[in-house]
Amino acid sequence: MKPNRPKSAAKTPGYLDGQILLAMPGMTDPRFARSVIYLCAHSQEGAMGLVINRKARKVTFQDLLIQLDVVTAEGAIRLPARAGAVPVLKGGPVETGRGFVLHSSDYSSDETTLEIDSGVSLTASVDILRAIVEGEGPDRAVLALGYAGWGAGQLENEIQGNGWLNCPADAELLFGGDLEGKYVRALGKLGVDPANLVGQAGHA
Repeated sequence: MKPNRPKSAAKTPGYLDGQILLAMPGMTDPRFARSVIYLCAHSQEGAMGLVINRKARKVTFQDLLIQLDVVTAEGAIRLPARAGAVPVLKGGPVETGRGFVLHSSDYSSDETTLEIDSGVSLTASVDILRAIVEGEGPDRAVLALGYAGWGAGQLENEIQGNGWLNCPADAELLFGGDLEGKYVRALGKLGVDPANLVGQAGHA
């Protein structure tokens, strides 16, 4: 469970890491219809992001802690309130057995934490789960199962083909609890009414 980009890697102008992708109404792939994706990495080699507006079905944060032997079933009952509130999201169709914790940057775990943007980091190790259980984790966090991935040039082609809009991220979009409302709220950041999207260009 390690991020794919080194912690020290700097963002390159023209790439969208740290931005939100919004699926256009014409998105034909049902896995991404009305999806809101936070881009964790984007370079000439491709892109990786997490869907942040779809809840994982039939699994809770406590369930995952038990499965990973972070806590016992008995210990899960006594979790700190913050740990019990961590949502589990369906992060994307790739490697759905892997977990990625997107979180505020008040937590860092040596080489396993990737700082994506100011105030936002990604950690994909069990250490952060233990820290959350012990009350020493980040102030805000979501756990995503799986991710969305694009090969070299693929995302750029999809954007030019009116597949996606992009907009700046903010803490409420990333960590807020109203998952179903995130799509419309993100469009609102662009001043866009969903009913008027058809035929618009695929970039902000």
